[in-house]
Amino acid sequence: METTIASFDGTRLYFAKNLVSDAKGAVVIVHGLCEHAGRYDYLTEQLNKRGFHVYRFDHRGHARSEGPRTFYNDFHHLIDDVNAVVEAALQENGDSPLFIIGHSMGGFASSSFGTKYPGKVKGIVLSGALTRYHTKVAGELPLALPLGTYFPNELGSGACSDPEVVSAYANDPLVEKQISVDLFNSLGYGVEWLKQHAGQFADPVLVLHGANDGLVSERDSRDFFGDIASADKSLKIYAHLMHEIFNEPSRDEVIEEAIAWLEQRV
Repeated sequence: METTIASFDGTRLYFAKNLVSDAKGAVVIVHGLCEHAGRYDYLTEQLNKRGFHVYRFDHRGHARSEGPRTFYNDFHHLIDDVNAVVEAALQENGDSPLFIIGHSMGGFASSSFGTKYPGKVKGIVLSGALTRYHTKVAGELPLALPLGTYFPNELGSGACSDPEVVSAYANDPLVEKQISVDLFNSLGYGVEWLKQHAGQFADPVLVLHGANDGLVSERDSRDFFGDIASADKSLKIYAHLMHEIFNEPSRDEVIEEAIAWLEQRV
């Protein structure tokens, strides 16, 4: 089912629900920079098969959601959009456990959500999450360029080792083709904030990363893992895998790991 949801400031976000009968829990999927919720169809199918409702949304300024394209002037907007979707999912699921799976910039949003709104969800799974900015894909931040400047999206080639995934990404009309300086700078400030408040992150968390990730360094995940206060935390770095570990040829192994972790915490 596809609909829209109003975020904290009234911005309409594309919102999709894939529901199952007799669900044991629910998952909110938070996508990465320039992409969209539809790129998580396979992950959604696997979660549904194992008895989880799935909720997905497009970030503001992405794909089918409102807002200036790939633009943020405050990283808190990213966090509070996640919160709006989580609130909606919580209302629909009552006492059923709710989890978040966040990838890349969505991993930044999800880890920051856990930092700002601790204890709202039962657990968070992070995939190639931007939490420290060791791989400086946009150079040193903040960028000393006029606000409103846009760069071409050149993330695709570093995303995955499967050429079909890279080509599908390049030809996907819903993938944003440009990225604003304002977004990069907001993320730069956001990562600093996340670092300073690491002790506030105490939710159960599974941190997953590809060792050969060319867009977000696996050092981000190792540092984040070491800094947070969670009593229940696990870290796995996959040898040879690139950025999109849920799209790599060995994706079933990664997805199985994530779902098994969720099932243990239902």
